[in-house]
Amino acid sequence: MTFIQNTQALRADGMLNTMPPGAMAAMDTSSALSRPEILPLSRAARTYRELESHISAEDRALWYYLNPPARPSFTRQLLADLAEMQQTVMAECAEGPAPFDYAILASRSPGVFSLGGDLALFAEKIRQRDRQALSAYAHACVQVVHANYTGLGGNVITIAMVQGDALGGGFEAALSCDVLIAERQSKFGLPEVLFNLFPGMGAYSLLSRRVGQVKAEEIILSGRTYTADEMLALGAIDMVVEPGEGEAAVRSFIARNRTRQISLSTVYKVRRRVNPVSFDELRDVTDMWVDAALRLTDQDLRRMCRIAAAQDRFRARLRAN
Repeated sequence: MTFIQNTQALRADGMLNTMPPGAMAAMDTSSALSRPEILPLSRAARTYRELESHISAEDRALWYYLNPPARPSFTRQLLADLAEMQQTVMAECAEGPAPFDYAILASRSPGVFSLGGDLALFAEKIRQRDRQALSAYAHACVQVVHANYTGLGGNVITIAMVQGDALGGGFEAALSCDVLIAERQSKFGLPEVLFNLFPGMGAYSLLSRRVGQVKAEEIILSGRTYTADEMLALGAIDMVVEPGEGEAAVRSFIARNRTRQISLSTVYKVRRRVNPVSFDELRDVTDMWVDAALRLTDQDLRRMCRIAAAQDRFRARLRAN
């Protein structure tokens, strides 16, 4: 199923019923990054149900924030919102030059970038033996990951701004970006092995390209949580900054590379050509993930649900503080 076909399927399923579009104001930042020309607005800069996006003219960047209302995970609605936004950008890039140079992936959840996949949904569909639903979710995930990984169909440089914990699919989403900038308090991990599964939405493909197969398997099979500094030392992320300095670090990165945006975006494109991650590879791995998920025992599913509950308690504590 192609990216557009999958988006159409999600729309037919009622998952693309977004709020009425409304342009969001550009960020109020006065700096040397300002450009004299008027930045054309992208149709992707709008309000979605579980996603916020706007364009900052000063740095020619699309900033988009994961914003699910409950648990900070990849709900089906959030995946649909991301697909809708990406499809819009890809259509604009096909019509002419990209309306921005950078796309920054971030989160509105305090202390959390993303806790990854919807574990409650997984447990429900596994118990129902619903292979079709599991496959649809997994394929939607990797279509979003691959669209981001390939520069949204243009010469866009993608940046992950991680200001909290990035676990499971959250880590996979961040790894799909050209550049990964994290605040020091952030934690990274792939906990799926703790309930006898593996991270199937791009972790092995993306992480092994950054740190090598041996180290990627060690991270995946450990199930442990890593600090931002540990991930920096391994080469899994590109920059660590102090708490609260993530946005400034992204803007500084853009400013430093203003005069070499073409060469930088081309180097990232060459990286993908020399050591590619194809959509077919990602989709095939998700099919293996579905097969493995349907082999989980009741005990495995109980562990999955306990982890989901623990993550919810963690989220509640962050909100209370």
